[in-house]
Amino acid sequence: MPTRIITIDGPAGAGKTTVSKRLSQKLGCIYVDTGALYRGVAFEIMRQKINWEDDHVLEGFLETLDLNFLMEADRLVLMSSGRDISDYIRTPEISMLASSTSAKPQVRSALLDIQRNIARTKDAVFEGRDMGTVVFPEASHKFFLYADLAIRARRRFDEMSEETKNLSRVQKDMEKRDNNDSKRKSAPLKPAEDAVKINSTFLTVDEVVEKMLGYIEKAEQA
Repeated sequence: MPTRIITIDGPAGAGKTTVSKRLSQKLGCIYVDTGALYRGVAFEIMRQKINWEDDHVLEGFLETLDLNFLMEADRLVLMSSGRDISDYIRTPEISMLASSTSAKPQVRSALLDIQRNIARTKDAVFEGRDMGTVVFPEASHKFFLYADLAIRARRRFDEMSEETKNLSRVQKDMEKRDNNDSKRKSAPLKPAEDAVKINSTFLTVDEVVEKMLGYIEKAEQA
C-alpha cells in the first residue's frame, strides 16, 4: 500500500513547523523538517570552514556528509556523523547560510535521497520549500502556507531567545531570504500548481490545521 505523503511548503515564519507537527500528530504519522537538513549542511560547512562557492570543493564535502534523522520519543533529532546537532542549527547565521547554499543544485541533489527514503516506508508530513514541487510531485496532499512579512517577522522574533535580538533586523533578514529562495534557479520557493494555498496571517495554528484536515478528508472521500 502506498504511503500517505503530505507536503507543506512556504516561506520562513508562516507557521509551517508548528502546523506540520500538529497535523502529523492528528494524522498519526511522522513529521519531517526538511529545512533542518539544509541547516545541517550549512552547520557543517561553517564548522569545517568549507569554501562552498567552489563547486569542486563543495562536491567533495557532500560526498563525506552523513546526515540522517532519528526519532527520540516524539522528537525528531538531526544527526551528523553520529552527533546530535539539533541544538546548533537555529541561529540567524545558519539560517542565512542555509538559504544561500540550498540554491546549489549539488546540495539539493545530495539531500533528495534522504527525504525520499523516509517516504518509502512511512506516512509523513514533510515541511520545506520545494516539497510539493520537486521532492514529492506525486504527494497525496500539498499545501502552501504563507503570511504577511511583518507578521512572520514578529513570530520569528518572539521565538528567539537572544537578548540582542532586533525586530528590524529579523524582518530584513527574512525579506532577503524570501528573495533568495524565490529567485534561485534551482527549485525556487513557489506553490505547486495543485497545492492548496492557505494565508495564516490572521489564523491560529488550530484553525490552519483544521482547514488542512478538512481538505484531506474531502479529497480522500472523493
